[in-house]
Amino acid sequence: MEQQGMPLSKVGINGLIARIANNTALKHRASVLGFNDDASAVLDGSKYRLLTNVLFLEGIHFDLIYHPLKHLGYKAVVAAISDIIAMNGCAEQVSVSVGLGQRMTLESVDALMDGMLVACKRYSVDLVDFRPVPSFTGLSIAVAMQGTVNRKNKVSRNGGKPSDLLCVSGDLGSALMGLHLLEREKRVLKSNDLTEPDFGINNDYVLERQLKPEAKTDVVETLKAMNLLPSAMINVKNGLASALWDLCRASRTGCRVHENKIPLHQGTLKAAHEMNFNPLIAALNGGDDYELLFTLPLSEHERITDEFPENIRAIGYLTAPELSCRMMNCNGEEIEIREIGGEKS
Repeated sequence: MEQQGMPLSKVGINGLIARIANNTALKHRASVLGFNDDASAVLDGSKYRLLTNVLFLEGIHFDLIYHPLKHLGYKAVVAAISDIIAMNGCAEQVSVSVGLGQRMTLESVDALMDGMLVACKRYSVDLVDFRPVPSFTGLSIAVAMQGTVNRKNKVSRNGGKPSDLLCVSGDLGSALMGLHLLEREKRVLKSNDLTEPDFGINNDYVLERQLKPEAKTDVVETLKAMNLLPSAMINVKNGLASALWDLCRASRTGCRVHENKIPLHQGTLKAAHEMNFNPLIAALNGGDDYELLFTLPLSEHERITDEFPENIRAIGYLTAPELSCRMMNCNGEEIEIREIGGEKS
């Protein structure tokens, strides 16, 4: 019998999270942050204990036709670490649960967990629990990560103020272009019965950004070395547009972003040209970049310009909330930044 009710598409992912958050009360004094950040925070003496979780589902977040299991395990851990980093914290322990489909073998589980253990070693995280269960819907991976941050150093999404500079790490849109390349070759191989994909020349960068991303611990270390504490910060995992809206909504601000300052890698531009895709759209609406978007006081502008490394740049500033989120294009026109639906913010 068909169930009647409002389709979830009418609410959206952010609306669904807000609905649950509005019906949930924090009962313990130690529970500081709940739904509205990259990780929740629990008071633990002079520190906050940070908690987050990520869920990867076969057919939704990955395709085993082209996603090596070792890379997939690595990526799942990195995705969770990135949430902890976005709170200016240090990831420490991880628990993993997996739903194992009938196609999985002992060797494939070993490959998946090898990737997770490589990530744990790379980022000094302890794997403290592993829970496998059978699945009839393919492979699912749930990663629960915890870490810590000193109380005075915690950064959340809600601290931004009008006139604060908007800064972003790395480059954007490259992971989506890597995904498009993988999907293209999957279609070609399927239609032509070929056995070897042809990813073209010099596309390794975007493929690696999709298959084996890295957490931006270097960015946090750079800010710490410069004695800079962001007023707000967010993990860019569902595209720049989504991150901008989430940060501005939490900080009760609007923003202005300069189109010509959004960082695009040469590899992204090449792959986008190859596939006749707008690289700016990839940056705004793509996923899996795991870069950091953060705000700093306007008074730091000169220092940022002179001292920031090339992998961090200012792309705009926060405004009063009634001015909304807009991008200034190369012709000086203001364009509304549309928020595209995504996963958990």
